[in-house]
Amino acid sequence: MSRTVYYVAASLDGFIADAEGRLDWLFAFEQAAGVKDHYQRFVSSIGAVVMGRDTLDFVVGEGHPWAYQGLPTWVFTTRPLQSIPGADLRVATDVETAHAEMVAAAGGKDIWMVGGGRLAAQFHDHGRLDELRLVVVPVFLERGVPVLPAATSRLELIGTEVFGMGLVELHYRFK
Repeated sequence: MSRTVYYVAASLDGFIADAEGRLDWLFAFEQAAGVKDHYQRFVSSIGAVVMGRDTLDFVVGEGHPWAYQGLPTWVFTTRPLQSIPGADLRVATDVETAHAEMVAAAGGKDIWMVGGGRLAAQFHDHGRLDELRLVVVPVFLERGVPVLPAATSRLELIGTEVFGMGLVELHYRFK
């Protein structure tokens, strides 16, 4: 059974991007011991991806090749999408309809909620967010884009993992 997993990194004070939407603070930790292998294991468990339009625009704006090659990707937006080499993009506007399509396309693998926090909150509010894998980065940003701008039910801690440079992953299940 596919799970919808919000896998994201955040500062110690709970922000996934700084006040200008940048991730420079996070990129400084890319070479932390254990992170790359952990990420590869996670990605191998994914059968579909979902993200908001701001996240798509950020990913494309970085100028790298499409990172989710071979994975159908739902983008929540009301604006037309441009073609991206190697990307299987699908426009979505309704959580319930898109979630059913993602589960079918994932083929039993998990669905990765790439971002952002507002979209994750919508999935949570519809009962369609199963897990949170939060990589905590040892920096304080003071303000920015919150991890999950929603009131949540209690979370159950189901695992932790420690990486180099002080990064820690907290793995929760939404009850």
